Amino acid sequence: MIKDIIKASEDKMKKTISVLDSEFKTMKAGRANPTMLDRIQVDYYGSMCPLNQVANISAPEPRMLVITPWEKPLLKEIEKSILKSDLGINPTNDGTIIRLLVPELTEETRKNLVKNVKKAGEEAKVALRSIRRDSNDKIKALKKDGDVSEDQIKKAEDDIQKVTDSYVKEIDKMIADKEKEIMTV
Repeated sequence: MIKDIIKASEDKMKKTISVLDSEFKTMKAGRANPTMLDRIQVDYYGSMCPLNQVANISAPEPRMLVITPWEKPLLKEIEKSILKSDLGINPTNDGTIIRLLVPELTEETRKNLVKNVKKAGEEAKVALRSIRRDSNDKIKALKKDGDVSEDQIKKAEDDIQKVTDSYVKEIDKMIADKEKEIMTV
């Protein structure tokens, strides 16, 4: 029973790390990365589809993305979607492909991006602590039911704390890596 609670906690913590990782990947860091466009939705014959499902996205140069739609009529829709997005990049449409030139980041923009990275990391840590608290509450509920001993409770809480600490360290490393990437581009 306790092992199930610990396993469920660890699974939730892994998902939290995964969400943070995908959030970091979509952040602009002054370098062209196709995952920057993951949040963009395109109107594909009346239904909204992710951009990567209606076009090929490549990064032929460090600061350029090239979008090649699978159907030529989609060029205008893709262009509209990019302009509506929060990317802040103007697309260049040559009739067959769309080019996105990722601008150099100013020092102020870099600092703001680092703030956003730290904020997202802190939110992920809060989520981890919430998962830990919920797990500890479930374990204490087992004690009230008389299913487990005091020693088992203490060991389980220690195990959950160790798991939490390891994921907090992983988040700290992710933040440091992303900060380094942003500041050294």
